[in-house]
Amino acid sequence: MSAELPATVPWELPPLGLYVHMPWCVRKCPYCDFNSYQAPAGQLPEQAYISALIADLEGDLSHVAGRRVETIFFGGGTPSLFSPESLSVLLDGIRSRIDVAPDVEITLEANPGTIERGRFAGYWQAGINRVSLGAQTFSPSALQRLGRIHSPDDTHRAVGELRQAGYDNYNLDLMYALPDQTLELAVFDLQQAIGLGSSHLSYYHLTLEVGTAFYHRPPPLPEDEVTALIESQATQLLGSAGFERYEVSAWAKPGAACRHNLNYWRYGDYLGIGAGAHGKLSLPSSNAVIRTVKPRNPATYVKALSLPGGIGQRQHIDLKDRPFEFMLNATRLAAGFAPEMFERRTGVSWSVVAPVLARLQDRGLITVCATLVQTTDLGWRFLNDVQEAFLVS
Repeated sequence: MSAELPATVPWELPPLGLYVHMPWCVRKCPYCDFNSYQAPAGQLPEQAYISALIADLEGDLSHVAGRRVETIFFGGGTPSLFSPESLSVLLDGIRSRIDVAPDVEITLEANPGTIERGRFAGYWQAGINRVSLGAQTFSPSALQRLGRIHSPDDTHRAVGELRQAGYDNYNLDLMYALPDQTLELAVFDLQQAIGLGSSHLSYYHLTLEVGTAFYHRPPPLPEDEVTALIESQATQLLGSAGFERYEVSAWAKPGAACRHNLNYWRYGDYLGIGAGAHGKLSLPSSNAVIRTVKPRNPATYVKALSLPGGIGQRQHIDLKDRPFEFMLNATRLAAGFAPEMFERRTGVSWSVVAPVLARLQDRGLITVCATLVQTTDLGWRFLNDVQEAFLVS
């Protein structure tokens, strides 16, 4: 795309979510590049960190005056290391400072190996109405190679606890293309996940992220042909079980799509609080979009909040960069997006991206009509190419 200043159109505020980062894990997994740290040998500093999160939120409120939070997501790290009582205090603090929708979706990421009996019932009572459970695989040997602290039995037990606590809206995180994984092992994982009755399944391709232990010491991964067979079988099995693929890596039963993640993919806004948390906020009155990033190290983060002034970095997203940012998210969606949404969320005229989309359509990567743009199956296979077409040259 051209680096010239693009044509603009009137735009509006999108929905607002809240992301809360809980940075501690029992131990760091060799494939993980998230901002996470091994938990202290003693007790987690729950009270101090909850107080820091509330102070962090207060520092960002001026950017979202009068707006309502539609979704809340506790990510990590391992948020389920925090007690239901601590998260209840935090949620009360959030509600007392910003308007929260009556039907708010509140998601907690949980590790099956950190759930004590009865804890999900406490999370439910605290107001958390959706759980994302990090199963990853049902192979004991694969779990060990991935550095996970839980067993397949722990996942089964955790799902039982979820259902007993009243949860029917829960996600299972599952990974494929694992070290030495065969098609048969991948199918077994899918069958186990389907049998557990979840309403949502996140199915991620293992990638060797820069800076991780796996990147520096790569394990033996399946050949591309095997991976393609796994993906094809996943489409068949999950479709037959009533799941619909609504995003590149997300499958859901009717009505169970993750609202918080959909807001990301539709270029919505979100506050980000916690160590290393990212946020994105639209300010149409000043024709600005800003990105926020909080200090990564938990100790540095907590200390910074005791100092006067705001914390972290704020970056204005240039008008010319917004088409790429939007497409980086929206091209992941199976349902696609309308041209009107692009203009309403970016303030950039559709005429700026229309020529790029036409070229992608000629290559069979995108379909474009007057009311809808969708990434094709071929486009999903070459999604990086689709997204990079919108980079400013």
